[in-house]
Amino acid sequence: MHTVTANGADIPALGFGTWTLVGDDAERLVAHALDNGYRHIDTAAMYDNEEAVGRGIRAAGVSRKDIFLTTKIWYPDIADGDLQASLEASLGRLGTDYVDLALIHWPSKTIPLGDSIKALNDTRNKGLARHIGVSNFTLGHIEEATSLSEHPLACNQVEYHPFLNQDLVLDACRKHGMALVSYCPLYRGGPLFASEQVKTLCKKHGRTPAQIVLRWHVQQDGVAAIPRSQNPERIVENLQIFDFELEPADMASLSALSERQQRLCDYDFSPTWD
Repeated sequence: MHTVTANGADIPALGFGTWTLVGDDAERLVAHALDNGYRHIDTAAMYDNEEAVGRGIRAAGVSRKDIFLTTKIWYPDIADGDLQASLEASLGRLGTDYVDLALIHWPSKTIPLGDSIKALNDTRNKGLARHIGVSNFTLGHIEEATSLSEHPLACNQVEYHPFLNQDLVLDACRKHGMALVSYCPLYRGGPLFASEQVKTLCKKHGRTPAQIVLRWHVQQDGVAAIPRSQNPERIVENLQIFDFELEPADMASLSALSERQQRLCDYDFSPTWD
């Protein structure tokens, strides 16, 4: 498995996202992903599926030490004390002693970032998380968080796909040795897969639209992606992207789609985006 090395963390470049997967489906699909080559599983306290994800991990024929497991602490729970308790509860649901990466899911508009970063570092010091990082952080958040953190931050997990330019955030991550982990990396298909740029590259390379777009992600320096699918065949197909390469012109044609600047995940608690 290809990895992205970021501040000491070796993050598998393609992971399996579990947002919206619950119950038996989450358990079955996590086990399926692991049994078919995935080594990076992403969940969160807010997804309400950690117990099922944990069952899926145990059902798979893969040693826990070979799995890179990420979970995230929901933004109302990131005060010092609350954050540690939330992560400990996540570990209990997951049925594991540690996660490989613990992330602040969203920045808070009311809880001081210094308190949250202190608490996040405490989880690493206690061995609850091997690595720590953030999610949905803006440039200002990244600069403040990295200046406050005792341990280096491994990543910023953000929405990223060809319809959304994230050059500023990507540059900030690279400056601080962090990976950018793309969620919603496929823009949920639809108009992205139907674009002439993607269709042209599918024909050129003999690949599916998802494979083309995921290859675009992992071919960028310091970028990993965590696509989600409920289709077992597509889960396997999504991983089959490390035996071909997009040419510079191919990469540029997909990146040019970002002029649309279309964001899927924007909520009342979201920060002011860069």
